[in-house]
Amino acid sequence: MDEIDRTLISLLQQEGRLPQSLLAAETGLSQSAVHERLRRLTASGAIKIVGVADPQAVDLTLLAFVFVGLDRPERDDGFRQAMSAEPAVLECHHITGDWSYLLKIRAATVAGLEAVLTERIKRQPGVVRSHTMLALSTAKETHSLPILPAPKA
Repeated sequence: MDEIDRTLISLLQQEGRLPQSLLAAETGLSQSAVHERLRRLTASGAIKIVGVADPQAVDLTLLAFVFVGLDRPERDDGFRQAMSAEPAVLECHHITGDWSYLLKIRAATVAGLEAVLTERIKRQPGVVRSHTMLALSTAKETHSLPILPAPKA
């Protein structure tokens, strides 16, 4: 991935619907060259063009972080698969320390969160404990990664 690819990704992270004509002007490429680079970046999985919903607009204002402890490492694969299939779980991270996983969950209500916890997370084989924290407010939440310069050859 070269500096132009990184510039394209950085621009699209700011606004995913930028026209290729603007991307071409920003990078000094032709529109057809931009189109080919975007096709290659998308095909390789380096970038995904998606819409990001506002949680308030879709009534998912409750944000919770849940630490989950599993009894044995052999349970990891099944737990990860179950969390990947659970729509309310936005992120599932295998972590170090006293817990096995950290989940980021969105729900409409406390009752909705409770249902996800009791019916879909705590019932997973091997789950022995959990600890839930509710976010009172969010000072920053982004999907944009800090794009570093291309390594010098």
